[in-house]
Amino acid sequence: MPGIVLRLLIIMLGLVLASALLPGVTIEGTGTFILAAIVLGLVNGFVRPIAFVLTLPLTVVTLGLFLLVLNAAMFGLAAAFLDGFAVAGFWSALFGALIVSITSTVASWYIGPDGRVEIYVVRRR
Repeated sequence: MPGIVLRLLIIMLGLVLASALLPGVTIEGTGTFILAAIVLGLVNGFVRPIAFVLTLPLTVVTLGLFLLVLNAAMFGLAAAFLDGFAVAGFWSALFGALIVSITSTVASWYIGPDGRVEIYVVRRR
């Protein structure tokens, strides 16, 4: 359970950065940030795998670049479900998805699979 809450906070941090850095992404209110993080997690967990399988040939032909479009579509879909979460267009969705992905990746370097912060110390003898 703490791992889910920690990952939810990480997605929220990515959404805060995206709304602060991009003029085309607006999220109003703290409750909307929480709901947007939950909806984005659910969309990425349930809809994205189905969309990935359906667009696999296009992804292979474009050497994986279509995954950026797929991530932008999931970001826009999450925004379509919430009233206080608006994305101005494709480029705003693309860069917003990139910011959330980069934030999640960097945070995942420090978080283990069970949701705890892990620090490895290597000692040479």
